[in-house]
Amino acid sequence: MGRAFEFRRARKEKRWGKMAVAFTKLSKEITLAVKKGGPEPDTNLRLRVAIEASRAVNMPKDKIEAAIKRATSKEAQLEEVVYEGYGPHGIAIVVETATDNPTRTVGNIRSCFTHAGGSLGTSGSLDFLFERKGVFQFPASNRNLEELELELIDYGAEEFVVDDGEVFVYTGFGDFVTMQKAFEQKGIQPTSAEIQRIPTSVAELPENKAQEVNALIERLEEDEDVQTVYHTMK
Repeated sequence: MGRAFEFRRARKEKRWGKMAVAFTKLSKEITLAVKKGGPEPDTNLRLRVAIEASRAVNMPKDKIEAAIKRATSKEAQLEEVVYEGYGPHGIAIVVETATDNPTRTVGNIRSCFTHAGGSLGTSGSLDFLFERKGVFQFPASNRNLEELELELIDYGAEEFVVDDGEVFVYTGFGDFVTMQKAFEQKGIQPTSAEIQRIPTSVAELPENKAQEVNALIERLEEDEDVQTVYHTMK
């Protein structure tokens, strides 16, 4: 009984820990969205998407409102900084951060790369390895997907992928807003809508080497300043 209880408690603590990390990242995204485009979701697409993403993980309403309020105050000093480098076995890695102390952040990021046997590069050095794409996700249920795919092509859909009951629509970077408006017109509420960095080519590694890369990615994702990590490993 005691061991089972401890196992359940450890699992619950791990789940709550992951939720806390998600809330922190989303709070920062809301803050950055407000700083960039203002506090009104109706006129700020990035903020609207961030709020919907927060609701999708059951982030409390008061935390969402606090993040918006914090962004309009002088206390908000967050900056978006992107770091690029190579991890083990030549895998390219791009790290998007939201930080109030770039000196601290770059030190932490560099330490992660160095510890894993990788190296941090200069800004923009890996841009050619990734394409920025709009990625929309929504449930596939009760929809004529063939008809919808044809309709969304007119709004810039480049790929239409159905996977495990979810639909993923990929657009060019410049078509993101157009596609968002198309979803609104059709009454489709995406569970996520974001700009992602999609690798133009990927490298497949044997399991033991892939584990080394994954260990670096996990370590980066655990840093409180890191928002998203992209890489070229298959």
